[in-house]
Amino acid sequence: MDAPAEAGRESPALGQRDRVISLRKSDIIDGLIAEGRLDDADQTRFRQLARMLGAILHYEYLEELDRLRETYFYFDPEVDPHEFGSAKDLSAAYQELSDEFVRVLTDANFIEVSHAEITKAFSERARVRVKIKAPIEDYRDVRMFRRGHHTETIEVAAWFGLRRRPLETMVYDDVVLMVATKPNGITPDDARRALSSARRGGQKVRSGAVLFKYFRHIARADLKALFPNVRVVRSLIDHLMLGVPAILGGVPILIKLASTMTVLFLVAGFYLGLSGTMHDKDMEQALAALSGLLALGAFLLRQWGNFHRQSLVHQKQLTDNVYYRNVNNNSGIFTYLIGEAEDQDWKEVLLAYYGLLTEVGPVTREVLDARIEELLVRMIGSSADFDIDHALSRLRQYDLVIEVDGRLAAVPLSDAPGRLDREWKGLLGLGAA
Repeated sequence: MDAPAEAGRESPALGQRDRVISLRKSDIIDGLIAEGRLDDADQTRFRQLARMLGAILHYEYLEELDRLRETYFYFDPEVDPHEFGSAKDLSAAYQELSDEFVRVLTDANFIEVSHAEITKAFSERARVRVKIKAPIEDYRDVRMFRRGHHTETIEVAAWFGLRRRPLETMVYDDVVLMVATKPNGITPDDARRALSSARRGGQKVRSGAVLFKYFRHIARADLKALFPNVRVVRSLIDHLMLGVPAILGGVPILIKLASTMTVLFLVAGFYLGLSGTMHDKDMEQALAALSGLLALGAFLLRQWGNFHRQSLVHQKQLTDNVYYRNVNNNSGIFTYLIGEAEDQDWKEVLLAYYGLLTEVGPVTREVLDARIEELLVRMIGSSADFDIDHALSRLRQYDLVIEVDGRLAAVPLSDAPGRLDREWKGLLGLGAA
């Protein structure tokens, strides 16, 4: 897994608060107005401002969605490589796709999962109680992003399943996985065969493709189970539980066969013309040896079936855990993530403007950040790490903030809708008229 990339906003380190604002837009508007700090006229203007801000952000993120879809065309696992036209170097296109995707996730308040966090996850007791192997080295790039978290108490088996005990585990509300396959070392014909195999339900993905997976409510210890082409392997306990009975049951059969195998070879030699004499007792012992061989063969088949049955049980546990938590895949997640980024952006800008609007005078960035976080605690009942820098950059972009000597103040509500109207006309190419 590559190191986390810079995406315009600093990613919080492990253990810091989440930035996601979980309230609905309507709840935020109603909650801010319910504070009673705006008169009737300003309440009407504030709602108008919120609608105009939503329209502008929706238009801007629509262009972002088009860029994502356009760039992803070359990496969509469902697209035939022959549709690309003439051969071209896709390195720049891949970098553009990666940067654009990470930027959208950052706007949606996702955090890239660091190496330290993944290492900690792999050392924890997983909800999926199977041993799995993820072939990370087979891929060009594997990156994980998370948003929101909570703690759940689950019951895990103890004392070889005789008892169960409670275990607290960290659960991520949303997890996005980006996996890029290696682009080199495969011909166009091989890529087409891989595409056909994938469409028939095979596991192989064509060379150079990029997979996107969106999951919900994933325990941190189960992150490894989300990797593509994960293979269930038997643990030492599985081998002992299946191997020891096989040895104990097979040894007596082998001991019994050892004493009769020579007779079986003697009878076989007689019928093949290699030996000239055979007694009735030899035939009886040969039939007993043959029965023992059949019993040994049946025993080995039964043990082989037990091994495969155990593998299927483990694979079902893994599949059930992932299947019911998968929200969307590949290009299908773009629309949802763009909507989430637009939604979070709108909330941050509106809260920052309201925070400035309701201050008695100009304030510093730090004071504004603290006031908005206090406001979020009152509204959602939990602490959130408000991204004040991104919100202020948006307010400056829309000309809704006044800065004097390092202090900030809001443009009056009577003037703010007009400034947003000029921004909207600029987006549509209508000028200031």
